[in-house]
Amino acid sequence: MQPIAPTDNIPDAMIRGQLQHIITHSGVADDLVQVEMTMLARLASSQPALREAGTYTVKAGGKRLRALLVLLAARIGNYDFTRAVHPAVAIELLHAASLVHDDVIDHASSRRGRATVHMTWSRDVALALGDFLFGVAAHELAGEPDPRIIGFYVHAAQRMIEGELNPVTLVEPTAEAEHQYYRKIGYKTAVLFEAACKSGIAVCGGSEAAVAALGVFGYQLGLAFQIVDDILDMVESSEILGKPAGNDLREGTITLPLILAAAVSDAPVLRLPAAGPVDAPLVPTIIDAIQVAGGIELAYAAAQQCIQTGLAAVAPFAAPDVFASLESIAHVVLHRRA
Repeated sequence: MQPIAPTDNIPDAMIRGQLQHIITHSGVADDLVQVEMTMLARLASSQPALREAGTYTVKAGGKRLRALLVLLAARIGNYDFTRAVHPAVAIELLHAASLVHDDVIDHASSRRGRATVHMTWSRDVALALGDFLFGVAAHELAGEPDPRIIGFYVHAAQRMIEGELNPVTLVEPTAEAEHQYYRKIGYKTAVLFEAACKSGIAVCGGSEAAVAALGVFGYQLGLAFQIVDDILDMVESSEILGKPAGNDLREGTITLPLILAAAVSDAPVLRLPAAGPVDAPLVPTIIDAIQVAGGIELAYAAAQQCIQTGLAAVAPFAAPDVFASLESIAHVVLHRRA
């Protein structure tokens, strides 16, 4: 892969077109539609608010990237959709549950341009829905004969919860700040990508070595995904993000562009987020300082390195067509705008 420049300005419509191209040409388009239909079917509940809020959440969509990874990983083995559908559905429900809970914790008013569940219904409904989605995800895997699969998902769920209590508190020293950051995003994001890839290959007969390699790929892809997400928070508009730009700084959330900028710049403004949430008028000044110091470019380089590590791990196990799809997904992750 060629190095990715942060100044690449590929329209989001083109990125989505590339993702659709991957889905179509990898042979999983119909199966991914079935995953979506199964997710909606699983949301039946005698409690109207749960049913309505669950349907609202699932229909908000997203790229279904995690489900796609399950199906592509399964393609490396002896593909059997009747087995792969369950972890694909479960991973998306688990992801949806985490987002609903995150929005409550973060007091977020919107996601993907839509009002969050706790704003549309109530905080109680949002908390109940998150728990309900966790339960439905677990039930989806209850009949899986390979006990490793539920283990992958339980591990991911535990780490995600732990991640909420492991904030990044430092901007420097750099090594310690980076350690906190990678632990945070590993728990918050990468473990779900890891579980998706490991479960996909495991349900379709992959060897232990292949399961481990797919886990490395998924985890590294997840790290890159979150790094790019943190970059976008600083460089994209609110309209593109579906949430306020610069939100991380306003909340006092320390991310990699800031850490890497502070490592090479003495600008005092770069140290302010370590003290907590930043006043809104100061946010543009801090973002400018990060950009001047090269923090955005350095963070992109870190994301690129994660992708290279992941692809190197999976290369010995994936057939050329599947590897090409995984490489294309990495391209989408690095270039996406939202």
